[in-house]
Amino acid sequence: MAFNLFKESSNPVLKQTILDNTGYVSRSESMTASGAVNKTLILAVLLVIGAGIGWTFPSNLFLIPAAILGLVLVLIATFKKEWSPYIAPIYAIVEGVFVGTISLAYSYAFDGIIFHAVSLTIGVLFLMLFLYKAKIIQVTQRLRSVIMMATGAIMLTYLVSFVLSFFNIQVPMIHSTGLLGIGFSLVVVVIASLNLLLDFDFFEKGQQAGLPKHMEWFAGMGLIITLVWLYLEILRLLSKFTSRD
Repeated sequence: MAFNLFKESSNPVLKQTILDNTGYVSRSESMTASGAVNKTLILAVLLVIGAGIGWTFPSNLFLIPAAILGLVLVLIATFKKEWSPYIAPIYAIVEGVFVGTISLAYSYAFDGIIFHAVSLTIGVLFLMLFLYKAKIIQVTQRLRSVIMMATGAIMLTYLVSFVLSFFNIQVPMIHSTGLLGIGFSLVVVVIASLNLLLDFDFFEKGQQAGLPKHMEWFAGMGLIITLVWLYLEILRLLSKFTSRD
């Protein structure tokens, strides 16, 4: 049940990347890139703790509420960014429970898939960080627009698939283990990876703009959202490859 539910509803979450005009704040009260990194590490630890809970005490009763609560928390943080220091840690734990439950379902179906998915996710994270820091890929306004439009299109596709599932209709390119399905998943993984560039850019632009200190939590939460999405999409892709064997 948990495995099938994920296949129907793993929607990525678009993040706001436009820097708000938040007014002047003192240097000691403003966001820093290093501070955002530290907040991200804290959230990552909480995510792992939540995943451990979901893995150890798996239940379909947790799955849907965790997914819904996670989405609600993201929406609240988007409109109430000053609440991010309180919302982000809760989100990380809740999303961790969701990820842990899904991961256990995949591990039952595909032996060894979790290790490979985690390894690939971490590998992609550092690869994109290298490409960003080395300025091999620069985040221009045009690139940002392309990434956001592509992410929006993916979200719409998943939403349509979710609605159609109530009528027992499946979108082949999402669930198929054929070349079309694998190709679709590869594209989604690439788009999710490119979203990491927007997160890195937000860290630096937030510091340059002197955004308030609470935006470090908001930025960290955004990166965690992208990493979770990337991990789940890699899981889906690996499961398709394994199913063809």
